[in-house]
Amino acid sequence: MAMYERIHMIDQMLAGRKFVRFSELQDRLEVSRATLNRDIAFMRDRLNAPIVFDRELNGYRFEQDSKTSNNQYELPGLWFSAEEIHALLTMQHLLSNLDTGGLLGPHIQPLLSRVTAIIGENESNMSEVTKRIKIETLGARQFHLAYFQAIGSALLSRKRLLIEYHARGTNEKTEREVSPQRLVYYRSNWYLDAWCHKRNDLRHFSLDAINRAEILEKKSDDVSDEKLGKLLGSGYGIFSGDDVYWATLQFSSERARWVAVENWHPNQKGRFLPDGGYELKIPYNNDRELIMDILRNGPDVKVVEPNELQEKIKKEISQMLANY
Repeated sequence: MAMYERIHMIDQMLAGRKFVRFSELQDRLEVSRATLNRDIAFMRDRLNAPIVFDRELNGYRFEQDSKTSNNQYELPGLWFSAEEIHALLTMQHLLSNLDTGGLLGPHIQPLLSRVTAIIGENESNMSEVTKRIKIETLGARQFHLAYFQAIGSALLSRKRLLIEYHARGTNEKTEREVSPQRLVYYRSNWYLDAWCHKRNDLRHFSLDAINRAEILEKKSDDVSDEKLGKLLGSGYGIFSGDDVYWATLQFSSERARWVAVENWHPNQKGRFLPDGGYELKIPYNNDRELIMDILRNGPDVKVVEPNELQEKIKKEISQMLANY
């Protein structure tokens, strides 16, 4: 019987009875005394299980009201879904690669140990998991942890920020006073959605392009979730906006086998064509990211409409050919 199966059984026995004697646990699990001691110690130390030995009852029990206490005891599942594995390993990856020299440093290692305990029952098992499941964050750009901390603190305490921002498109550096609304982790990079008081509008700010972040003693202006969703979630990709257009793309029958199961946007519309190809309709506002994703499909995609997007793709391909 695997370790987590035994742990689930111990949990069920203790939860369903006033107390359980050590000998009963040992007989039920069919393990040695040393193994059972290790399992109980693991549940206490790594999973925060509130197991106590009651000398009067001469058995083990859960402390009363422990499941609603601050111990945060939570028994991990025997099997994880694909989404849960990805979430846990992503968290482990992010924590492992954080600069521990900042204010978060003392808290990162305990949290990483907690995540490690949930993923694997021991160090060798954890090594096996990370060896067999690999997450690559290609294109990730470095940011200053101190600024991340300031942004996160201002976001949660609902205070304004004064930031110095480098807009790479124009190569312009400006000072902005912003009301932070939410942090977004998108395609291996962090972005801040904030109300910009300089532009009097909602803006995306890439954290790696923030060169200074100072918390101001001013209350942050709140933007409703409805407005955030409308302006920053209606179109394609991270560069969205208020005026939404629809692009119609047609993919070859070979490429259709991939695109038909891809999620480009929550509101996308797709259908197979008589020749085995695939038609995808997606909303967009700013076309920068959409153009990049269209071009990565090479000759297996054609922009049907709008004409403006067709012309931009033609121009991009022409400029690319000029390099060769």
